[in-house]
Amino acid sequence: MAVIVCWLFVVFDGYDLIVYGNVISSLQNEWGISSSTAGTLGSLAFLGMMIGAVLAGRLSDAIGRKTAVIGCVVVLSVFTVLCAAATGPIMFGAMRLVAGLGLGGLVPTANALAAELLPPKWRAAVATMMMSGVPIGGSVAALVGIPVIPNWGWRPMFLFALVPLVVLVPLAIKFLPNTNPMAAGDPEGAGFKRLLGPRFRMISIMFALVTVVTLLAWYGLGTWLPKLMQGEGTDLGSALTFTLALNLGAVAGSFITAWGGVRFGTVPTSIIAALLAGVSLLLLLTDPPVAAVYVIFVLAGVGTHGTQCLIIAAVASYYPDNLRGTALGWALGVGRIGAVAAPQIGGWLLAAGLGADSNFILFGVSALIASILLTVIWRKYETTHDAPRLVPIGH
Repeated sequence: MAVIVCWLFVVFDGYDLIVYGNVISSLQNEWGISSSTAGTLGSLAFLGMMIGAVLAGRLSDAIGRKTAVIGCVVVLSVFTVLCAAATGPIMFGAMRLVAGLGLGGLVPTANALAAELLPPKWRAAVATMMMSGVPIGGSVAALVGIPVIPNWGWRPMFLFALVPLVVLVPLAIKFLPNTNPMAAGDPEGAGFKRLLGPRFRMISIMFALVTVVTLLAWYGLGTWLPKLMQGEGTDLGSALTFTLALNLGAVAGSFITAWGGVRFGTVPTSIIAALLAGVSLLLLLTDPPVAAVYVIFVLAGVGTHGTQCLIIAAVASYYPDNLRGTALGWALGVGRIGAVAAPQIGGWLLAAGLGADSNFILFGVSALIASILLTVIWRKYETTHDAPRLVPIGH
């Protein structure tokens, strides 16, 4: 039950991540903001996520996972609901920034808790499948948006965040154990000093860098895809079905990459997933037929989100218990630089009149860079005899 509750929290995390991309056009119409300003508003949530991931991951190692998880959910829910009351872009951006603190902290703390409740041999697979909650939440956002936005506007989309606050927080209080890995002690210490010490420094930096480019591709698509497809001449309903295809692909990718990670290893599988995403997105430049575009977005969802799932699985498996939350928070926190940059760069490209193709090149090349970085990690940390191997702690 504790793992299921953590997974449901990740579902609502995914909903909140994707919902902004579904309402960009509505906000622009109501407030008269440019694509560049819309990109800035999108980046504010990711800026909050960057701070929240680093702080919450470290706090979860220090004060206990349960307290950190519930605290993140309360912040996320309350300030997302307040977005519905925003009277203009400044208030909306401020609410998204604070909500981002909870958004960013929830994934590393929930994953760290779930990892500690499972035998080591299942940690990588379950960490990957836990992340299926993000695109499932994104799919819910697209499905809810198709009837809600045209009939009632964008504000009800943010009121949906009451559900985790009212329904899931009481379940979390009942079922989540209050683990505190710091209590066990460790002669080598914990926290960022150990994470960036001689033993873990290079692999920690590499995990953070590959997360930057992977999240740039994934969240860039999540933020701008409806707007990009509308710019290509589709109506809002059809644009949201492309978003749905992306997120359904990401759901499938969570389970496909979980199987691949167990069968072939997390890092080798992530190399293939990132390569698939990059090639798929660049194929959009060939002006394929509509049916092929749907297939491409499904494959892009499999590849981009699948890659990030595998990175989280590798991090959750690689570090000891009392460093896991800090390590996940570090990788996801620094990696949010890509998430912060994606909406802003995408908005600049559109404002410069470069069109949808410029965004697809940006996201596709980012995925290809992720594949290259993961290949470096794989060769250095899995194929050499003098480096630690990326296998679960305890194996």
